[in-house]
Amino acid sequence: MKTNFLSFVKKEALHILRDKRTMMIVLLIPIVLMILFGFAISTELNNLNVAVSVQKHTEDIRGKIEKLSANPYFTFVGYVNQKDAETMLRSSKADAVVVFDNEGKMQFLFDASNTNTAMSGSIYLQSVMSEENLSNQELFNLHLLYNPQMKSAYNFVPGIMGLIFILICAMMTSVAIVREKESGTMEVLLVSPVRPIKIILAKMIPYFVISCINLTTILLVSRFLLDVPLSGSLFSIIFISLIYLVLSLSLGLLVSTISSSQVMALLISAMVMMMPILMLSGMIFPIENLPSVLQPVPYIVPAKWYIEAIRKLMIMGLPITAVTKEILILILMSVVLVFVSLKKFNDKLD
Repeated sequence: MKTNFLSFVKKEALHILRDKRTMMIVLLIPIVLMILFGFAISTELNNLNVAVSVQKHTEDIRGKIEKLSANPYFTFVGYVNQKDAETMLRSSKADAVVVFDNEGKMQFLFDASNTNTAMSGSIYLQSVMSEENLSNQELFNLHLLYNPQMKSAYNFVPGIMGLIFILICAMMTSVAIVREKESGTMEVLLVSPVRPIKIILAKMIPYFVISCINLTTILLVSRFLLDVPLSGSLFSIIFISLIYLVLSLSLGLLVSTISSSQVMALLISAMVMMMPILMLSGMIFPIENLPSVLQPVPYIVPAKWYIEAIRKLMIMGLPITAVTKEILILILMSVVLVFVSLKKFNDKLD
């Protein structure tokens, strides 16, 4: 019986390996998403175009403008008359205009069509252009513990890990099982000497192995290409990731039981699983910013707990005891999903 089970695993693995398109998707998408979110999609403040309007030039104002021009985060686009400042912002020739009045006081005008740029840019620009003479003011030091350079990759990498494993495990597994049902080969498999549960496990194991390869790839890319630190225990990161893989496989099995076609399985996977991960897991948008009515919803999204745990382990370098709650919740979700998925699958067989 063990030999038959291993034969099924080998058959499914060979079937996946022969499908070049599937292999390209499951192996290249993680790398593409990592590079895309790590480099192309950035929330960092860079190359903010700033113009200056000066009514009366003084040595102090000249020094401040030189300080602005030398800052690598700003691009000085030249001088502008105060009456033309709004026109320059409307035409997108400048993102901000610093206006100096006759007394040397500053007024900051911003194009706030992009609120993220406006908020972070206004704070940083005011700090750069502020008075240097702080002898009569109380000094303070701001020290960022876990992301001192404010790199967006530190925030995106844990989220991408939660998204990729759902994509590979849940979506591909559900489609693979539904494809067997569509082609009529599932009935042939079910009349074999191997029990149905072992057939399902044999189809899931290759995707589990591929996801483990993706986990290795993600950790290597994040560490050596994106410079994201692996501050915590590597064993802890792998341990909680394996729990999440099992949970994702169970989701795939659940989707396969309620889908009658591959198109339906893809739609359910994309709309019911991927969108909540992007919108409600804290990957991109803070959960605290959601309306109070929607704030309880993320607590039933598995990716929310996984992403929180990975951030604590990978970025903050906390011990595994700091994510005990997240681990227990993920294990509970995995057990419930495995039980419900297998029960619904067996009910469909009956």
